[in-house]
Amino acid sequence: MFALQIKYLSFFFGLISVLSFFNIIYSYYLNLYLNLDTYYWSFILSLIVSILFYKLSGPKIKPSIYNKIFTVLIGYILLPLVLSIPFYFSIYNLTFLNSFFESVSGFTSTGFTIFENIKHIDQSLILWRSSIQWIGGLYFLFSIIFLIDIYDENFKKTLTNFISFNSSEIFKQAIKIFLLYSGLTLLIFIILNIFSIRAFDSLNLAFTIISSGGFLPVNDLSTIFKENSQIVILSLLMLLSFFSIFFGYNLIFIKNRNINFFYEDLHLIIYLIIVITIFFLFFSFNSAFSDNFLAIATSISNIGFSLDTGKPNLIFIFLILVIIGGSFFSTSSGLRFIKVYSLFKYSMNQILSFSRPKNIFMNKLMFTKINFNFDEINKYFLTILIFIFSFLVLASLLSLSDINFENSFKLSILTLMNTVNSSIYGLAGFDFNNLHFLTKYTLIFFMIVGRIELLTILLLIKKFLFKN
Repeated sequence: MFALQIKYLSFFFGLISVLSFFNIIYSYYLNLYLNLDTYYWSFILSLIVSILFYKLSGPKIKPSIYNKIFTVLIGYILLPLVLSIPFYFSIYNLTFLNSFFESVSGFTSTGFTIFENIKHIDQSLILWRSSIQWIGGLYFLFSIIFLIDIYDENFKKTLTNFISFNSSEIFKQAIKIFLLYSGLTLLIFIILNIFSIRAFDSLNLAFTIISSGGFLPVNDLSTIFKENSQIVILSLLMLLSFFSIFFGYNLIFIKNRNINFFYEDLHLIIYLIIVITIFFLFFSFNSAFSDNFLAIATSISNIGFSLDTGKPNLIFIFLILVIIGGSFFSTSSGLRFIKVYSLFKYSMNQILSFSRPKNIFMNKLMFTKINFNFDEINKYFLTILIFIFSFLVLASLLSLSDINFENSFKLSILTLMNTVNSSIYGLAGFDFNNLHFLTKYTLIFFMIVGRIELLTILLLIKKFLFKN
């Protein structure tokens, strides 16, 4: 691998060493010595790898996009391996597979856990679980910048006016992402404290929310959020990982505001208002609207956790919201709303053009003069085909693992969309610990696929089908 790629991974190994050191200090401060040695191991190993990768040099040749993709993919394997060390060497006698499963689940911001009772875990390890999500969310955002050249020009316009990035522009955008990501994490932590959430829970939830993760510091969210005002604030904070991470920055700091920087978020605002209105008018008779608002926010942001208020008649609707997802440049997963909307509008225009051949139907996004072309529509359609294919394969494999069809159906969607199982999806009590080892490896593979699908598979398809 080339020097640029090695140094890309070096930064994240260094970040792991920083968080390991933070956990060591935290353990000493609160006299939590049970798993203290494990953080020393992760600190030393991650620091050594970080320095080694930084010092290594390679040919001064610009790496191809395929080498970059390989780097991102390797990162989703190597980084969780180091992150699994505190689990494996902890006092809880976890196997390597369970440790790796937990770290991959956190790093991909999925939230599946092999721990049956969070109360039995010491605070330092709970904090470590949340930190894994935070690193994983940042890694995902950096990967988008690292692989920016594979994306459509329309998506690039939500980030920059540059058609292509050089190394200095990548570095500039990466610094901006890190500061915004860290600043929003701090903002979430402060707001939760203001609304009487204890500091430890606020810190863990801040790491979880900004990364669209699913790990909780408690077994039941209702033990933390008891008042309607707290539930509403939690729901609003979840929306930070639904919209683009640059939305607030562009709104405040860009003087000559270009609509291109906001068109996706404007569509998302309208989409959110429509969904909330539908729920308010049709689904809020027998339950508090704050509970429905939380269910909406947690689904569209792909976070997934919720209060224990099962709504079996709405499970399918919440799963649809999970599949649609949020902003292109956010930590949420999903197919991305703007792609689903563009594909729907193009399809409707094609149907109407046959019934009204004399009319002209523009394939234009609202609020902008941006037209989406046929090549982009093909890519969006392939995105859905890839999801359907992955879903069918995973659901079939899970069904063969003695998981009933309904649970296989729901778990497949949540795995590919990196969303935690909870009561609103009817999977709150799902037991990951006692799954067959092949099933766990299958879920690990598809959790990673759910995170890198658009970064890799679409490019490989583009290489063979879109040679221009």
